[in-house]
Amino acid sequence: MAVVKAGVVVLDCADPEQLAAFYQGLLEAETTDESANRIELRGVDGTRLALRRDVNVTPPSWPRPENSLQAHLEFQVDDLDEAERRVVDLGGRPTQARHAPGPLEERGYADPAGHSFVLRRVLPGAPKQD
Repeated sequence: MAVVKAGVVVLDCADPEQLAAFYQGLLEAETTDESANRIELRGVDGTRLALRRDVNVTPPSWPRPENSLQAHLEFQVDDLDEAERRVVDLGGRPTQARHAPGPLEERGYADPAGHSFVLRRVLPGAPKQD
């Protein structure tokens, strides 16, 4: 029997209610658990994400070259342009210029609290990436 029953990615932020609204819109998620300092969401695809209040949090500064990217979220999408419009409408922002099309298309963003994430589209027939 597994010791760990389930995993969830938790993002620290100053305002979990605001960030929950962003990710609810992006992931078409519902709230599965909520307390004064933590909101947990589950997207329609099963993605689990929690937002935890930390009034002293410092937003990540990636992709500035002097800072390393320690972790980021990655979401697979069918249409990058449509997904980008949704991200921006919800309050997210692009963090890098668009890449040229290739077997893996992806674009980097930051959510309203500054957490990094990537929208990624894998083209049909793309070779396996290691």
